[in-house]
Amino acid sequence: MSVQNRSHRQFDRANDNVASTAPTSKSGLGWLWLGLGLTGVAMLSATAGALLAVSLSSTPLMQTKLRPEERGIFSQDDLAVTNLRMPELTRPVNILVLGTKVLNSDLGQPLEISGHDPLVNSLEGLSDSMLLVRFQPTDRRLTLLSVPRDTLAWVEGYGDTKINEANALGGPALSARAVSDLLGGVGIDRYVRVNVQGIEKLIDALGGVTVYVPKDMKYIDQTQHLYIDLKEGEQHLNGNEVLQFLRFRHDGLGDIGRIQRQQLLMRSFMEQVVNPGIVMRLPKVISAIQEHVDTNLSIEELVALLNFASQTSRENAQMLMLPGNFNSPSSPRDPSYWLPDYTRIDSMVAEHFGREQAPAQAWMADPSYLRIAIQDSTNQPEAVDGLIDKLVEAGYRNVYEDRQWTEPLQETRIVAQNGARDRALDLRRSLGFGEVRVESTGVLESDITIQLGRDWLDLQGSYIRSDLW
Repeated sequence: MSVQNRSHRQFDRANDNVASTAPTSKSGLGWLWLGLGLTGVAMLSATAGALLAVSLSSTPLMQTKLRPEERGIFSQDDLAVTNLRMPELTRPVNILVLGTKVLNSDLGQPLEISGHDPLVNSLEGLSDSMLLVRFQPTDRRLTLLSVPRDTLAWVEGYGDTKINEANALGGPALSARAVSDLLGGVGIDRYVRVNVQGIEKLIDALGGVTVYVPKDMKYIDQTQHLYIDLKEGEQHLNGNEVLQFLRFRHDGLGDIGRIQRQQLLMRSFMEQVVNPGIVMRLPKVISAIQEHVDTNLSIEELVALLNFASQTSRENAQMLMLPGNFNSPSSPRDPSYWLPDYTRIDSMVAEHFGREQAPAQAWMADPSYLRIAIQDSTNQPEAVDGLIDKLVEAGYRNVYEDRQWTEPLQETRIVAQNGARDRALDLRRSLGFGEVRVESTGVLESDITIQLGRDWLDLQGSYIRSDLW
């Protein structure tokens, strides 16, 4: 199916009505402190709960004035309801998150005399990152879909282009329409735009995050005053260091490698920072980032989303990447694209975003067809050989060893690289060990990546002492 024909699919917007867009001044956040202060009382009193719902019903972080036709892209109904305890989601919700990095030159301004092209506090311009996040209360599942910024997509009014241009051409509404179209009509309820300064301040406001840096990262761009210098290993990163980690792209996979690092960081952030206490820290967070954020979420909805995420277990937090492949430019001047694989997109959307189930692919049920990559973190070649033998005996024929996983793992990870959770669970049952993760941090060409840990050595009864442990 061509990109343009894809755009003619019907949007599934059962709640395609007008949402409130009246922005509130930044100085009008005094009610927020009082509202969140009442949260504890609301847990005990229906009256206080009602007052809380009223105080949290507006959209104080909204900076974009949408036209009526743009408002209609997002749902009108309230996503959350306040009961005797905390605001809770009323149904599955899809939130589009856009990250922007805007330079002075992007806004048509000349470089400084020194040649410096500084970052500016703007939400316009190209979207540097794009996520569609699904909160699904029925099974307590949280799913994040990363859309590569170079994805070739149909942008209404502009034709085939990179999807990151949609924000520059038409803001969050056009971006939401382009993503919905790309995914075959998935409804989008709300949007959040945040620029890189906001991410830095968010991380600092929350005390930083610990993540394993997979390799030494060093890069200098004097024009942007961008200095990246991170060492391999487990590091506790502050806001500036997180930006270094996220902005580094100088490896073999370019932006796709950057998405994989984003997912590593997001999982660490969710496990370390997003806990029930984060709701009570919301006033501090909003105070730090409010000038760098634009969203049509009300505070009540935001509290409900954070409350949901804080109670999501690790196995129910899934991180996907839009299926596709790199194009092959005929010359260095030709643009590079991430070409969507619509067959695999339809299967992924059906499984994770509530669309009509796509026709089953028989080959996926046959383990001999699954592409299984092994990334060893044990530094024991015989351990990899033993695992390959075990997989072949279990009927998995397309097995190969790929690059090493640099982080020493205690527990093996079975990564459902393309979101095939059931296949990964089947493989785990065959092996009898390991943790299943639905994310895109494994080998790009695989269906399942096994990141081999120490538990396999222990099971073999042949654990050999290594300096890594």
